[in-house]
Amino acid sequence: MLDKLLIATDGSDTASEAVEHGLDLAETCDAEVHVIYVVETEATYLLTVGVSDEEMDEYRQHGEAVVTEVVEQAERRGLEGIGVVKTGSVAQEIVEYAEAENVDSVVVGERGRGTLEKYLGSNAEKIVRLCSTPVTVVRAA
Repeated sequence: MLDKLLIATDGSDTASEAVEHGLDLAETCDAEVHVIYVVETEATYLLTVGVSDEEMDEYRQHGEAVVTEVVEQAERRGLEGIGVVKTGSVAQEIVEYAEAENVDSVVVGERGRGTLEKYLGSNAEKIVRLCSTPVTVVRAA
């Protein structure tokens, strides 16, 4: 049984499918839903182009809106929802949160926003490799 389920989202279409799968799973197990959005600070495109503090605030606000929506979806299903927005390396932040909160499983989308990921190694692959709890990777339809 799952008591705590972590759903990682970036607001993309692929992540939306992972959210739905995660919520269905949580509903089946009556699990507490944790939702995480990570404002990426390690991506190559951010390091080469540079991002202002104002832009980072906008990314954070977007992340908070995405997390709030998923938490509300969980609550509409009668589940307890907890949302968090972190800043840093996506995979690292998700794995650290999963371990700190003792979640039983993590649900992620196969591929999010980045197209460079297919050459550098996707966040989903890194999470699967680094996470000590089971990880479900949801493929886009």
